[in-house]
Amino acid sequence: MASGNKTIIYAALIGNSLISITKFVAAGITGSSAMMAEGIHSLVDTGNQGLLLFGIRKAKAPADARHPFGHGKEIYFWSFVVAILIFALGSGIALYEGFHRVMHPEPVSNPMVNYVVLILAMIFEGVAWYLAYKEFRRFQGPRSLPAAVQASKDPTTFVVLFEDTAAMLGLIVAFVGLVLNQVLDMPIFDGIATLCIGVILAFTAVWMAVRTKSLLIGEAAEPEIIKNVRDRAATVDAIVAVNEVLTLHMGPNFILLNISVDFRDELRAGDVEQAIDQLTREIREAHPDVKRVFIEAECRSAAIADSLPEPPSTETS
Repeated sequence: MASGNKTIIYAALIGNSLISITKFVAAGITGSSAMMAEGIHSLVDTGNQGLLLFGIRKAKAPADARHPFGHGKEIYFWSFVVAILIFALGSGIALYEGFHRVMHPEPVSNPMVNYVVLILAMIFEGVAWYLAYKEFRRFQGPRSLPAAVQASKDPTTFVVLFEDTAAMLGLIVAFVGLVLNQVLDMPIFDGIATLCIGVILAFTAVWMAVRTKSLLIGEAAEPEIIKNVRDRAATVDAIVAVNEVLTLHMGPNFILLNISVDFRDELRAGDVEQAIDQLTREIREAHPDVKRVFIEAECRSAAIADSLPEPPSTETS
């Protein structure tokens, strides 16, 4: 977990907590459902930042007898919980409140209070979004946004960014709904804006849940790492062939590696041990995130046979 990401989470937690209080006060004064939805959104985001920080702390717990590979996946679990909370609380309450206001429109009083709060919130959220985007760009490099998110094994690199993006979109929708409400004197636009905020949160939550679920189940390391490991193993004199390279992310910075290789038949046990030690050290030096390496001796023909599909059954009834 990069310290820059953690700083952004702290900044977002403080900012969202202050913004949520301001929004709730404005919603109480004006009676705007869109402002109430935005207040709930900011409150949920505040809780989410706390959960992410909790997940980061839990993920640092050392390995034990029950969890021999550590607790790195804690951050994946709590990121998934964040997505569920955005959907259940943020989106669910906004959609309910929006539907109610569309069916039973109520005028918004003192709209100037909402304008001031929304503009200030846009400034604060804009700063938070810029910081999150700047941190994400450091990881993204030349890759496209979808490719970078797919490649990231640390959900904090994109969860905070997409939360802030959803917050900015929600503020814009609330502002437009308030303007239409005041200019056209049609209170229904306040409810429509609230529904739109709920849809934005639902889309963000579903997308985040799908991505973090994949990380929680377990993803392989980047293809470049797998190829590099295979190439390094192929250059070891004691190895005849590299059968299979399997990897699994046990956390953002913890890769579990298993290599199946075919050693030369004439090698002594001591030579095999020396080759394994050499290859393990080279891999760890080249890829610090590879924490555990398991090298399995398996003849090439047996590995090929294991990879072949089973023949169809010829039994007849």
